Amino acid sequence: MADFDIPSIMERAGGFSPNAFQFIRDGLGHTVRMVHGDDAADAVVDEEDESRHVGGRDLCMGLRDYAVRRYGLLAKTVLNQWGVTQTEDFGKIVFALVEAGLLRKTDEDTLDDFRGVFDFEDEFASSIEESLDMSN
Repeated sequence: MADFDIPSIMERAGGFSPNAFQFIRDGLGHTVRMVHGDDAADAVVDEEDESRHVGGRDLCMGLRDYAVRRYGLLAKTVLNQWGVTQTEDFGKIVFALVEAGLLRKTDEDTLDDFRGVFDFEDEFASSIEESLDMSN
């Protein structure tokens, strides 16, 4: 495996913390499992197989869910500390990883797919309320 300079990749993406890289990678696996089932994230596929692909909107929603599960009430705060304040930031990181050869995209995938998917303030507040309701 090649040696990648994650801080440089994140800097080119817009100055995000390198912690955001691992979050996106882990959150992508979580999202693939949400969208395609538990076995999909672990399946061995060839380079042309797009059966595990998730679009920008689905990825944003999966990353939101993953953040709430991982960081709970602090999800928005943690993401904000890494410089991630809107769904478009997820896209900037994803496309920087694509450019570095660490992720793949389809010809139809664009940064616009990540724009305005949800409002961080509203969505994280409602996600946390839902998870608190479910625990009672």
